[in-house]
Amino acid sequence: MTERTNEEWLADLQSEGERQAEALQDLQTRLQRGIFYYLSRERSDLTGLSTHELTQMAQDMAQDATLRVMENLTSFRGDSLFTTWATRVAVRVAISDLRRARYKDFSLDHITAEGDVLPPASTLVGGSRPLNPERAAEQSEILGKVQATLDDVLTERQQQALIAVAVRGVPLEIVAEQMQTNRNALYKLIHDARRKLRTHLEAQGLSLDYVLNLFQE
Repeated sequence: MTERTNEEWLADLQSEGERQAEALQDLQTRLQRGIFYYLSRERSDLTGLSTHELTQMAQDMAQDATLRVMENLTSFRGDSLFTTWATRVAVRVAISDLRRARYKDFSLDHITAEGDVLPPASTLVGGSRPLNPERAAEQSEILGKVQATLDDVLTERQQQALIAVAVRGVPLEIVAEQMQTNRNALYKLIHDARRKLRTHLEAQGLSLDYVLNLFQE
């Protein structure tokens, strides 16, 4: 691979013909190395994969990352080495791709299709210590009120977004994509849902802090 300064990288990638093709190939090779390092050293959830599998993943992700770098060339300000900046972009692409793979079978429709959108109280309580009957009964009662509140004051779209992000931990970008919206609009949707939920619970004499503390170990 040809060693380049920041200026040479930008000039070669923005040129045409063989000069650009060579620079693109060098860039993709570097990004593949950076992604492979990230997958093999930083991702404990991928330790079961073989070197061949990780290499194939890095190759596929490096292609996407190269396109992403080219789309964002004008945002490079020269505060670091170009290759360092490009590798950061590539790792973000890898993280996004892995998230998408993790949630490939996730569907917002499943959240409200079966009625109750909240899981049973027992799955919301940390630890393995058994609850006394009074506390268990109180949790079930409060959870029922929260579920009723969700049904009464939130739209289906608000319920889906709030439960997906706040309860099930689905990344914002995954939910936004399924809802065919953007992160900012989704954030506002969730903010409005939280506000409505808080207001309705407080009207019943319940505070969110009380509800959350009730389900602490």
